Amino acid sequence: MGLDQYAKVRKEGQEDQELAYWRKHPNLQGWMEQLWRDKGGEGEFNCVEVELTFEDLEQLEASIEGAELPETEGFFFGNTSDDYYKEQDLAFIADAAEYIDQGCKVVYYSWW
Repeated sequence: MGLDQYAKVRKEGQEDQELAYWRKHPNLQGWMEQLWRDKGGEGEFNCVEVELTFEDLEQLEASIEGAELPETEGFFFGNTSDDYYKEQDLAFIADAAEYIDQGCKVVYYSWW
């Protein structure tokens, strides 16, 4: 068991396409949970989706580059892995922005 995190591309009339996968990246989880709550999400942040916009991606990039992802802990979350995932995170942001520019939706989903 553990924290599994996904980013998916949603194109109208098609099945979702996996864009990124992380295994136990707790501080990204904390950042996404705060975004979800800022967008009106309530309750437990598990098995729910949050849609990402260009602005969200810009804020995420700034948080990653500034080493400002929030320290996040959970029983199944593992240890801080920001450095391990940094290049993958930045590549995800670039790819996600391209898909959004093409009119697709990008969503983050996790479960633990």
